[in-house]
This record gives sequence, C-alpha cells and structure tokens, in this order.
Amino acid sequence: MSKHVSLPSVDRLLRADPLIALIEAHGRQPTTNAVRAVLAGMREGLANAEGDTAAASEADIAALVSDRLVRAEAPSLKRVFNLTGTVLHTNLGRAPLAVEAITAMTEAARGASNLEFDLASGRRGDRDSHVEELICALTGAEAATVVNNNAAAVMLVLNTLARRKEVPVSRGELIEIGGAFRIPDIMSRSGCRLVEVGTTNRTHPADFENAIGDRTALLMAVHTSNYSVEGFTSAVPEATLAELAHAKDIPFVVDLGSGTLVDLERYGLPHEQTPRDSISAGADLVTFSGDKLLGGPQAGLIVGRADLIAKLKKNPLKRAMRCDKMTIAALAATLRLYDDPDRLAERLPTLHLLTRPVAELQALAERLTPALAQRLGEGFTVATAPTRGQIGSGALPVESLDSFALTLTPAAKRGRGSALKRLTAGLRTLPVPVIGRVHEDALWLDLRCLDDEVEFVAQLSELSVS
Repeated sequence: MSKHVSLPSVDRLLRADPLIALIEAHGRQPTTNAVRAVLAGMREGLANAEGDTAAASEADIAALVSDRLVRAEAPSLKRVFNLTGTVLHTNLGRAPLAVEAITAMTEAARGASNLEFDLASGRRGDRDSHVEELICALTGAEAATVVNNNAAAVMLVLNTLARRKEVPVSRGELIEIGGAFRIPDIMSRSGCRLVEVGTTNRTHPADFENAIGDRTALLMAVHTSNYSVEGFTSAVPEATLAELAHAKDIPFVVDLGSGTLVDLERYGLPHEQTPRDSISAGADLVTFSGDKLLGGPQAGLIVGRADLIAKLKKNPLKRAMRCDKMTIAALAATLRLYDDPDRLAERLPTLHLLTRPVAELQALAERLTPALAQRLGEGFTVATAPTRGQIGSGALPVESLDSFALTLTPAAKRGRGSALKRLTAGLRTLPVPVIGRVHEDALWLDLRCLDDEVEFVAQLSELSVS
C-alpha cells in the first residue's frame, strides 16, 4: 500500500521566508496563484505515485514556484538571431529599426505628444502631418496618408474609390502573399468587383480597354512582388495604363507591395521599382509598405493626387486603419534618414544588412567555427560554406544575395533527422533564440543578419543538444 505525505497549506507557504522573498519580487497575487498551481501539480503527482513518496520541503516548493513565476513573466515576443538567409523575414518581424527610429518611438511612448494637435494654431491637427511632407519629398507625390499596413492601404483605396463598382486587373497580377492572403479577397472585402483581364502570362492594352465600361471605377496594377512570370510573357507598361485610364477619366492605381524609396542599384543591389517611378509613369495613387525595403515600422503608405488622398481621409475606415503615435514617430525618423543617401547604408539597418560584403561574412564564419565546434563536440561537424540568401517579404523574388554560412552536420548518418531536430530545438531555447534553416541534412546558419557576434558566442555555453 502506498504511503503519501501531506503538503503544506497555501497560507503556511506564503508565510515562509523563501516565499516572502518571492512575494516582494513578483507580488502577492501572482505568487499565490503560482503556489496553488504548483501544489495542484504535486497533488496530482502524489495521487499517481506508487510506493513511498518523499516529502517536499518549503525550499523545494519555493524553487518550483520561482521557476513558474519567471516563466510566466517572460515575454512571449522576444528578439531572435535571424540566420535563415532571408533578410526581411515576415515570420521574424521583417525590418530591424534604426537607432533613430527606436529613440523616436521611446520618446513618443513616454508621455503626451502633439500627435493630433497643431502647436502653431493651438487647434486639432492631423497625425499624417508628421510624415506627409517627408513622404512627398521622397516620392514626388502631391499628398500622402498612412495606415497600419499595405493591405489596409489597398482596401482603403478600393473601398473609397471603387465600392459597388468594377476594377479590371490582369490575371497575371492576382497574387497571393503569406498566409493565403489574396488580392481578389481584398477586393471583394473592399466592396468592389474584380474584372480579370488577359491571361496568366500575357496581357495587352486592348484587354484593359475592352474591360472598361460604365461601372469601371479605376484601373489597377499589382506589383508581382513574390514571384516572377518568365518566358512567353507580356505586361502592359504603367505609362500605357495611366494614359488609358486618364482617357476614360478614371484613376490609375499601383500597388507596389514592398516599396523602396531609393534606387537600389546605387548600393550594388538589383533594381526595384520605386513609388517615384510609378508617379512619374502617371499613377494617380501608389500604395506600398513601410516595414519592408523602406526599413521602417509596419505601415501602409498611400501617395498621389491630393484630391484622391483627401477622399481617402474622409472614409470612416481610415480611422480604423490609422497608425498609433509610436509608428508615426518611427516612420518619421526612418524617412529622415533618406535625406542623407551617402550614409543611408550605414544608418538604415535593412540596407546595411543587404549590402554587407561577402568577405566580411566569411571572416565572421571562420571566427565562429571553433566556438561552435567545441560546444557541439564530436556529434556534429562544423564547417563554413558560401550560400545564397534572399531579400524576402516579397521583394525581388528571383534575385538572391551572395552570403556565407556555418553548416552544422550530424556526424552519424543514422538518425540525422532526429539529431537536427534536437539541435534546432536547443538553439531555439537560448536566451536569444537562433533560427536557421535545415538543408541537405545539415543546419545552415546564414550570417548576413548576425548583428552581435559577442552575444551569440557568449550564450553558446547554454546550448544543449541531448
């Protein structure tokens, strides 16, 4: 017959010295809740135990309570080392912010601000005023407004200008982005009717012209930012679509998706269309993201004709989609960095990461190899290898970046899959989790986005792969 011991009461434990210290550190109510949860777990364990059981001391219980409190208070959203090879990784938060943007966010969050207050007149202001002039100077647009992401920007435009009307779009541009998020669905939710024109690989001006009728609200071009159609293809130039739309007295809208504000070729990167390019081609409105190639916080920017921007601002949906003060502050600070293009690659983290020399990454890989090899021991082979990375987040999908990586390969061929699962799981439990990619029976750690070599090495002592 089993002999079970009784557990101390909650009140008795809360009066014990170890628990008093926890109350002072974490508060009475959280500590009380943790004590009850720990005791409940121990009672369940005792009920299922066979044979004699040892009594748990107050110190033992306090240790379990402390561990539970620490885990409960740890934030679920935390910084990670993005070593996947995708610089703007949607699942890992996309663009890292510049120091100036982080400082601006902190100041805005600290207290009251003139978010919607005009200090000169003493009257209510417009939160767009903090960024509109900056955006217009960088894009050549007459006016601008900002919402919380680019999908919201597209929805606001369509709901304002095309509700209960038709919008022709080329079949080759009916994209789906991450999370099964589709342009046709956005159009439907916006209240307009999609009219598909052309074919998947070839669309001509006549296709759009034949689709325009009395119920056509606007023409729209969607930048195929996350794939490329190659071979026997044909697309209608934006300038041609703009001319056709204006001849019919309807707006021409361009959804750029991931929009850059500078010519990336200046920094040795492939060319990517800019909002200024689309405005110059005759677009009346252009939508693009703030947290991708632009390198700022999550936001959707809409630029173009002043009369159309004014209509967007009057739509009740604009309030539901507006940005908060921290986003406005970070976006404004990021945009100001573009005033100094000669130092932009140094000050804007996204551009800095995209332009890191391969030789620098190779040298980093060689420095890190001994530390990783020592920690992993004979169970893994650590080597360096050239690799190809991606910009990510729908930017330049067929282009890749030369990079350098560490490859961690299980020494034993048998059970490699299990060994890699244990290794990737161990890396994810580090103080700053490390996220790589498994490829060809090895874990690849692309070093392009490793921004703190010292911290990376220091936490390897806590890595467990058993």
